Amino acid sequence: MAETKRERLSKIHSAGKLELTSNWVPHYRDLADYILPRRSRFLVSDRNKGDRRNLKIIDPTATLASRTQRAGMFTGVTSPARPWFRLQTPDPDLMESFAVKNWLYVVEERMRNAMLRSNLYNALPILFGDIGTFGTGAFVLLEDARSIFRCFPLPIGSYWLAQNDSLRVDTLGREYTMTVRQLVDAFGSNVSRTVKSLYDNGSYEEPVQLTHVVGPNLWAEAGKRNGMHMPVASCYYESQGDSQAFLRESGFQEFPVLAPRWEVTGEDVYASECPGMVCLGDAKALQLLHKRKAQAVEKMINPPMTAPSSMRNQRTSSIAGDVTYVDARDGQNTFKPAYEIGSFRIEPLVQDIADHQQRISRAYYEDLFLMLAQSDRREITAREIEERHEEKLLMLGPVLERLNSELLDPLIDRVFRIMVSRGLFPEPPEELREVDLKVEYISIMAQAQKLLSANSIERLTGFAANLAAVQPDVLDKVDFDQAIDEYGGITGAPPRLIRSDDDVAALRANRAEQQAKQAQLEQGAVAAQSAKTLSETDTGGDNALTQILGAQVA
Repeated sequence: MAETKRERLSKIHSAGKLELTSNWVPHYRDLADYILPRRSRFLVSDRNKGDRRNLKIIDPTATLASRTQRAGMFTGVTSPARPWFRLQTPDPDLMESFAVKNWLYVVEERMRNAMLRSNLYNALPILFGDIGTFGTGAFVLLEDARSIFRCFPLPIGSYWLAQNDSLRVDTLGREYTMTVRQLVDAFGSNVSRTVKSLYDNGSYEEPVQLTHVVGPNLWAEAGKRNGMHMPVASCYYESQGDSQAFLRESGFQEFPVLAPRWEVTGEDVYASECPGMVCLGDAKALQLLHKRKAQAVEKMINPPMTAPSSMRNQRTSSIAGDVTYVDARDGQNTFKPAYEIGSFRIEPLVQDIADHQQRISRAYYEDLFLMLAQSDRREITAREIEERHEEKLLMLGPVLERLNSELLDPLIDRVFRIMVSRGLFPEPPEELREVDLKVEYISIMAQAQKLLSANSIERLTGFAANLAAVQPDVLDKVDFDQAIDEYGGITGAPPRLIRSDDDVAALRANRAEQQAKQAQLEQGAVAAQSAKTLSETDTGGDNALTQILGAQVA
């Protein structure tokens, strides 16, 4: 008997789930227990459980560092307060067209407004926190009728991933629960008989386990364009239902899941390194050291006492201000602390704690990200970030590049396609027909890494200006118009601030014409004034003019 689609998907899901639970879940549990206890969901039954998960955390240094890294990457890479991406064409000549630049600018603004209307900026900090602590994060981006699109962040441990031959994640499977009421609202009459019975009996809040698999459509038929034959398939079914039918079977033109990873080794699907993995040992050690410190402080405040056996039945007290009367023997007190712990004995322990905390802070790049928040000015420039923390930016470079390819590029592409399908963009100019666009990132972190090129422009123009004081014609060697275009592109200046070459040529021609007219008017005024002066000159009698003329005649 031929294998059904449901059976095939169940096998794929079981294999992906087994790989996750056997190889990665134990490590993720450690990371969750000591850093982010509430960001994991390793069992379907974890949903809506309010059990305490922070029992292993005494010192929250790693948790606070994770919070700083999450906020820092969100602000530095995808801040909603400023533009962080820009659309361009592969052909630089096309970017000289004002119509092209203006259309791209309008598209960018509408995409940013759509992102602000959605919950994207609520989901991205969660994602940045996951990849910083667990190395891997994921959320699903789906079209929405009211807000154009919506994002659904997935907790670590609740999903598995697979990748294609290009080592790009192209498959996701997950298990989760919905209540009977939610299930019927979402899938209607496609639910199983068991769920229908529960709904008819009023058991609306009874949990039901679901499985969702989205990945390459292995059953697509060429020439068909309906939901079941799109390049990417999406299938929902009840994990333990009595029906073999799908709750919903649909598809996408592109993979709707964004699954960035911090750093990957070889052909691994899940990230092999991230700040949380680097500092996990320090986070564990901190908890033990704080227990030892608490024990030492307790013994300093309330030390164990020694007393002779004769005092066994006598009244003794260690309450502050109270008195215990004892008989002295050989001039020595017989009721005293068994041993004393001086503060000097705790100092090495305190220093060891500080060393662990510092290593955790360095692992999460906390000093770099905190600079954004601790600046003494309202705004900090990309130049200041580049100058103060150049070495850390170099270390973050590979991570940012991976984020560009695994998070930001598919995010922009997915949002663009959704908005195109809904007709939310104006008609492009004729020059952009059949032209693929490219994305340039202009966030504060991206600009900080690009400022090396801007520095070279500044040094060149400054050097030329200094030489011009000695030899003015040296300025002919520098194309200042092109320098402005290049500098504006590097710093992410809005295209509308820089005039096109045609507008600049027209402006300069008009200015030259006005200057020529002004010069003619000034020359005419000088000539008129000279004529007037001559006409008013007294040529009669013996004046200087007649003397000069007479002398010339003689």
